[in-house]
Amino acid sequence: MAAIQIQTSRFGIVQCAEEDLILFPEGILGFADLRRFVLVDDPSDEIFAWLQSCEIPQIAFPVLEPELFTANYQLNLTKHDLESLELKTATGVRSFAIITVPEDPTQMTANLKAPVVINVAKRMARQIVLQDNNLAIREPIFAKLQSRVVQNPQTSIKTQASDWGVAVRLPEPTA
Repeated sequence: MAAIQIQTSRFGIVQCAEEDLILFPEGILGFADLRRFVLVDDPSDEIFAWLQSCEIPQIAFPVLEPELFTANYQLNLTKHDLESLELKTATGVRSFAIITVPEDPTQMTANLKAPVVINVAKRMARQIVLQDNNLAIREPIFAKLQSRVVQNPQTSIKTQASDWGVAVRLPEPTA
């Protein structure tokens, strides 16, 4: 298991194993040249994880699993979507919504229309534009997240991400 170091602007140097890398053969929408990412937990935030580029230290996307703030989220993948992820069925995938956090965090939104979908076994991912026209590109989520945390303070992206072994844990900040 080869250890690698990734320079980030947000977290400094991140140590991870080669197996923690997630390959995006087509890049991410708007960032087609970026192919290698790692999912990083933020030790100062119990909710969000970051999809950190391994190629450009300044590029990192806050992400959440849609199930944390949306009931009945359906990930309806087409045959082409499955093939592009080297899958026969939608089992063995995890999906994440990219979050936009403006200056006023109460206005944060999630892109439910184009989630990042990861083939966990192969560490391969793709941002997929779903065909469901009821899904929003800018779904307001602040109030939903706030009520979820109040109802179940133990629920966090960290707990769920560690269950499937993709997130890289950063050391806790020292005082």
